[in-house]
Order: sequence, then structure tokens, then C-alpha cells
Amino acid sequence: MIIILKENTTAQEIENLAGIVKSHGVVPHISQGMHQTIMGLVGDTTRIDIESISQLKIVEAVRRIQEPFKNANRKFHPLDTVIKVGDAVIGGGSLTLIAGPCSVESEEQIISVARNVKSSGAKILRGGAFKPRTSPYAFQGLREEGIKLLLEAKKDTGLPIVTEIMDLSQLDLFDEIDVIQVGARNMQNFELLKQLGHSGKPVLLKRGLSNTYQELLMSAEYIMAFGNEQVILCERGIRTFETYTRNTLDISAVPALKKLSHLPVVIDPSHAAGIAEFVSPLSMAAVASGADGLIIEVHNDPSKAKCDGAQSLTPENFDTLAKKLHILKNAMAEA
Repeated sequence: MIIILKENTTAQEIENLAGIVKSHGVVPHISQGMHQTIMGLVGDTTRIDIESISQLKIVEAVRRIQEPFKNANRKFHPLDTVIKVGDAVIGGGSLTLIAGPCSVESEEQIISVARNVKSSGAKILRGGAFKPRTSPYAFQGLREEGIKLLLEAKKDTGLPIVTEIMDLSQLDLFDEIDVIQVGARNMQNFELLKQLGHSGKPVLLKRGLSNTYQELLMSAEYIMAFGNEQVILCERGIRTFETYTRNTLDISAVPALKKLSHLPVVIDPSHAAGIAEFVSPLSMAAVASGADGLIIEVHNDPSKAKCDGAQSLTPENFDTLAKKLHILKNAMAEA
């Protein structure tokens, strides 16, 4: 349920209304825009008498939200959520580039790539320490050592870090990580999502291979319902009948998720394509569709990468792409 308040409602009047709402065991969340204030109600709103609330002089309208996701709902929070990570800003019209190797392989490799992507305009370093692989015989990541090397790269470049967590038992290792990534396979690991709700850290939540927009938003709702509103939605391609590319990038996800939710949306063109030469056109399409950022795999020597070399850009190719993306973003702003 949302309560739309009339313009010029005072802070004291809002506080009084919040007190009434709380007395019914419902939690109020207040979103203040330039011309309108909305109070979203989370909890069992069947206890609220809509008629009596509607008759209050400060209330413009009362509406029930039909969708099962409340905190993540655009109706609940009309303004875009903006998430700050170090010097990076994700959401609110910005274009944030997140780049780095699929997996951390050595100190020399991760620091070299970190320096390169930073010089090209990346604001956040990505790198896998724990790697979920289809085959148990494939490289599984450096694990704890990978986390340490990421932190060394952060110390060297100043770039904040995003890396993937696979299991609740790893949570303590992420104390110094800036953004915790939840991969596609864990999107509906609800116990993990609950704990990340208590973490207080931004969470980059990837859409599952066969999940709907609503299922993605319900997973975001788990994190938010447990106290963490810093959720970044990530479209990374879905599984369709087409096998030429690794996955099929659902570019419709950007406008659709932005209509449904106030949370920032980033695109992962690397996992969507699985082919390095397709990363650039998909990235351009993502920016044109209004994405808040891109998470791109960059490796100093893709042919020798231990994981996903076929979809990784070289630092030189990433630099060229970054320039194109910013030209496109500026042209869109001027249009």
C-alpha cells in the first residue's frame, strides 16, 4: 500500500501519520520528491482502514500495490535509487563501467588489468575469486587467495571491488569487499539473500538463466526486506533456443525493470554473448536502452585465460569501447 501525501505537508504531519501506521504493526517508508511525498507501507496492510486514512487532510490518495514486490517497486519509490560505491555512482542517469577479468589468476595479472581498466574510465574492478563452473574439473578460482589479491589491486589503484559469493560460509571473507555479487545460479538462494540483507553492503544481483523479471525483483525484495536497500539489478542474458551465442541478451529488461522498479540496472554483455567481438555492439545497445552501467570482462591475455577467455576483451579493446560508450551517452544526453 502507498499513501500519496498532498503538497506542502509538513514534517510533523508526516511523522504523526507514520506513528498512526506503526501503531498497526506496519512499517512506513517515506520517499520525498520535489513535488510529492509518498509513504510506502510494508507489512500486513489489511489492518489499515483505507477509508479513515483517505479522509486525513494531508492525504491525496491511498493505493494498494498489487505486485508481490513492495520495497523494489517503482510505485513505492518513484525516484531512481542511486548507489554510491567509493567514487562510483550507480543509477540516476550515470553510466558506470565495471571491468576486470573473469577470474583472478595472479597478483601481476589482476593489478595490471586493474590499472588498465581504470585508465580507460572504469570505476569499479570486477574479478572472480570463487568461480561457479559447470564442470567440477574446471578452474574453480583462487578462493581466499583471490580475495587477498583483489584487495591488493584495490590498494594499488583505489578502485572498489565487486566479486561473487557462492555460499553463506564465505560471507566473513567479504568484509572488505565493496559490492557482493550474487550470480545467476544463486539468484533464488533465499537464505543467502536474507543474510546479504543484513550485510549493509551493495549487492549486484544477476538474473537467473530462466527467471522472469518478477522473480528477479522478488529476489531483490528478499535482500531489501531484511534491511538492505542497496541492490543493483543485472541482466546477463537468458537461456533460449538459440545456441550460437552463450546466452541471449534480453535488452528489453532495461526499460521493463526501470518501469517496474527504482533500482539501478546494469548489463553484462560478456556473459550474454560469450563471444568477445559481440561485447561492443551489445554494450552500445545497453547504453542506448538506458542501462545504468556495464560489467565487462577484460583480460590481459584472453587466449591464456583460465576462465571465459573467449568472451574477454583485451585492455586495448576495452579502451576503444569505453570511448565509444561515453560518446554515445553524451549524444543521448544532448538529444
